[in-house]
Amino acid sequence: MGIKDWPAGEGPREKLLRDGAEVLSDAELIAVLLRNGLPGQNAVELGRSLLAEFGSLRQILAAPLQQVSRIPGLGPVKFAQLQSAAEISRRVSREKLQRGTVLTNPDLTRDYLMRQLGDRAYEVFAILLLDSQHRVIQFVELFRGTLDAASVYPREVVRLALEKQAGAVIVCHNHPSGVAEPSMADRRITERLKCALATIDVPLLDHMVVGDLEIVSFAERGWLN
Repeated sequence: MGIKDWPAGEGPREKLLRDGAEVLSDAELIAVLLRNGLPGQNAVELGRSLLAEFGSLRQILAAPLQQVSRIPGLGPVKFAQLQSAAEISRRVSREKLQRGTVLTNPDLTRDYLMRQLGDRAYEVFAILLLDSQHRVIQFVELFRGTLDAASVYPREVVRLALEKQAGAVIVCHNHPSGVAEPSMADRRITERLKCALATIDVPLLDHMVVGDLEIVSFAERGWLN
């Protein structure tokens, strides 16, 4: 039975309009995005198939076109629909943390970084530039690497801090594996960044590593003392 044949009011779009998006299952949310299914498979069933194949909403949105296209009936159009939803989420998060926002709430920073980096299929190293009052100046993605590592050059971080007249810096990167636990390489580059920024009297407030479900803070672990 296709969605159009469901009893009135039982389709995912009707449920969303009547009760709100929060009542929909993950598969139903995917169905609303994709709009229609495949021959012999309605949109909700297709959503369930995607969740079974990739494991989670995050993994679906992080999957590249080549991987999504392996699912029969899925191609560039449906991939674009999914990517549009992911980008909308990131942009809404950016609006919450606009220039001038004072970072006094660690949860706000965590939410922002999770939305920006949590669904990337490749490693990204970024910098959050703050003024002396810890107000946001700019969030900048500096380097993109492979699934294993990103090339991080302290001189580029120092150059950007000087260019934007930053009073403090938070650096961050994601682990596409989903495991947020920092590696020894992460700890070494953090020490190099801390020393490089100290030469221009700009404190490194934190290095935050983004995984699937958590963000590890170097500052909270006392690794920046």
